[in-house]
Amino acid sequence: MSTKRFEQPCPESSALSKLIESASASGNPFSATTLQILHNLQHQHLWTSLQIHDISAPSDATDTTPKFPIATSPDDTAPTLISGIPPHRVYTHPDEQLYMLEQGLREDDLKPERFFVIPTAQGQQWSLRRMAAVFDAMSEVQPVETPMVEKDNGKAKQLAKYYERREKAHETKEWGGKRVLLAMVDKGMGGEGTVVYYVVQEGEVKPRQN
Repeated sequence: MSTKRFEQPCPESSALSKLIESASASGNPFSATTLQILHNLQHQHLWTSLQIHDISAPSDATDTTPKFPIATSPDDTAPTLISGIPPHRVYTHPDEQLYMLEQGLREDDLKPERFFVIPTAQGQQWSLRRMAAVFDAMSEVQPVETPMVEKDNGKAKQLAKYYERREKAHETKEWGGKRVLLAMVDKGMGGEGTVVYYVVQEGEVKPRQN
């Protein structure tokens, strides 16, 4: 008696897998992690205008020593940053929040602004020195810009005053230093690829007052 053998068709690759495969020739050992987090930001958190910034290149054309060593293991410095525009503000310093209230402004009155994300994997080791290097690189890949205030905006005067005040606070770090999101993807044994985001700020963080 003959028997027939039924073979199950292989499932199609997911959109994320296809995205990673399309960039597999980049030569960056952490490109898969970066693309996975970028995909998560775009489709799970609705970020727009996403970009990947290479921060492993030398800052000077005559300088052959890169600021960030090319990563060869999960313990090395991440050679890329992701930036994009989130649908809502990620973090507001308590003093900045108080100033906005004094000016009668809400977060919805402010234009969306670009925010940086550090792509990492769970278990990747970080030091204060490497984190400080990331903050230094942020100014080079994307300088701080003050959004233009529309003249027909009913709160144009308050917004102009706020952005002027914020520019001064950025120089003095009154409203805190630079901020990034540290994105950590679970890629360990049995990890399901969950991405967790932590706000990381340069320098000391002023405690909130109740």
